[in-house]
Amino acid sequence: MQKRSPLRKCIGCGAMKDKREMVRVVRSPEGAFCVDRTGRKNGRGAYVCNDPACLERAVKSKGLERSFKSPIPKEVYEQLKKEFEEIG
Repeated sequence: MQKRSPLRKCIGCGAMKDKREMVRVVRSPEGAFCVDRTGRKNGRGAYVCNDPACLERAVKSKGLERSFKSPIPKEVYEQLKKEFEEIG
């Protein structure tokens, strides 16, 4: 019997996918944002499909701001886009 992997909802497209197929964006307790490739960093997380278009949709719809319940500076979005390009 296989162990099930938890499902997470993409904040860009709204699709429910396996946690391992997605990229986690984390806000650390200190307030710093980063891309969590391991899925184990400490802090509040939000999931995005491993597709730059989904990150663009999340930015446009302010999905990250809703998930973290706080405004996010433009510099953070630029940093996330760079890290996303490194992954893909």
